[in-house]
Amino acid sequence: QVQLVESGGGLVQAGGSLTLSCAASGRSFGRYAMGWFRQAPGKERNFVAAISWSGGITSYADSVKGRFTISRDNFKNMMYLQMNSLKPEDMAVYYCAARSQMVLGRSAQEYAYWGQGTQVTVSS
Repeated sequence: QVQLVESGGGLVQAGGSLTLSCAASGRSFGRYAMGWFRQAPGKERNFVAAISWSGGITSYADSVKGRFTISRDNFKNMMYLQMNSLKPEDMAVYYCAARSQMVLGRSAQEYAYWGQGTQVTVSS
């Protein structure tokens, strides 16, 4: 099993940047593919980005491609989401997720472990 804790959310002006972090505890972090999802009020939880166990393969939602970068550090049991050029439509609670597969997934149903979420607010 793995436990996940997100941090780094906050208030930022449109066009600004934030970096989210996800700290994982438990064994075999390097064997888990990881992902970021987000959920705005009254909406479904949507895929943002995912990364394979090694970090060698990444995938992004079209809405964030070119603006967000996902990365991980398996030595530190950490995953990150660098968010640039933030837009008001990026505002949501962002969740870190892990799946006990080495290949990444883009669907929330593929992930068994979730953090508690961190709020990102973007002011226009």
